Amino acid sequence: MDGYAVRFADLKPGGEVALKNVGSSFAGAPFKGTVGAGQCVRIMTGGVVPASADTIVMQEHVNAAGDAVTIGPGHRKGQNLRRAGEDLKTGQVALRRGLALRPAEIGLISSLGIGEVGVYRRLRVAFFSTGDELVSIGTQPKEGQIFDSNRYTIHGMLTRLGCEVIDMGVVRDDPKLLENAFHDAAAAADVVITSGGVSVGEADFVKDLLNKLGEVVFWKIAMKPGRPLAYGKIGAAHFFGLPGNPVSVMVTFYQFVRDALLVLSGRYPVLPLPTFKVPCTSILKKAPGRTEFQRGILTQDAAGNWSVRVTGEQGSGILRSMAEANCFIILPDAQGNVASGTLVEVQPMEGVV
Repeated sequence: MDGYAVRFADLKPGGEVALKNVGSSFAGAPFKGTVGAGQCVRIMTGGVVPASADTIVMQEHVNAAGDAVTIGPGHRKGQNLRRAGEDLKTGQVALRRGLALRPAEIGLISSLGIGEVGVYRRLRVAFFSTGDELVSIGTQPKEGQIFDSNRYTIHGMLTRLGCEVIDMGVVRDDPKLLENAFHDAAAAADVVITSGGVSVGEADFVKDLLNKLGEVVFWKIAMKPGRPLAYGKIGAAHFFGLPGNPVSVMVTFYQFVRDALLVLSGRYPVLPLPTFKVPCTSILKKAPGRTEFQRGILTQDAAGNWSVRVTGEQGSGILRSMAEANCFIILPDAQGNVASGTLVEVQPMEGVV
């Protein structure tokens, strides 16, 4: 604080005291002497507290005329000063391994005069879509074809996590083309992500190729949307096989893949995304047996009360439901239909999706 550095022992608890100003302490230009009995030093914000002084009296609480300074009662010892070691004590860990370098961490490193630190390199993730029906933006779809939205969605999700992305385009439903794509992806990246080709069907070659090229750890999970979610290894690379439906891609990514990528990037610990319960104003249809992640709109009324409603139809191909949502409504596996007004668990998307 701008004011006067004093010895608290010189102040009077119930009355005024007159002190003599013997110098000034500016930021970057400290007072070189010692504050003696009955003395004080003018000090500016950022200035070093002079020797023997232990309290700062704000200039608003002082009457000064030349070198004469009058200070009234009501002050505390040690007020308005910052002590060495308040931020970090000698020997204290400044930043532990596993933290992301956000603006605060970068500022803390800089405050210690450190210009360079060791970090993990960005995680390399190769991804491609599978399916004869898919075309990229800029290509005219033929009859029976659709634009591939999944690749662009995955690119955006990976970019938000700070990954180095390798877009391998669309790979046709041909075993040899898929095998070559898996080889190339695993050789170039730490993680391989595909969308499509992991559900049961005559044209789904991914599982057979994984068994041939590497290891399948699990296949299918009791969730909706996103049941055909696969995880395995291709050589040293981790593999995540996401479903083909656009909503399923995003739900499985944020509920499973996101945390895995953060861990592989060196982040530790990875905290679970927060959830809380609010009343649901919609009637929700659900069959027991799988955990469901319905897309919701979380709102607050004028009285400060929160509630949630669904975005509308919840089909796994309705990508608009993700664009309109600001939260997931999480319904546990044993849950059946939900009546309006029931408390449900929600997981906000802000800052995540």
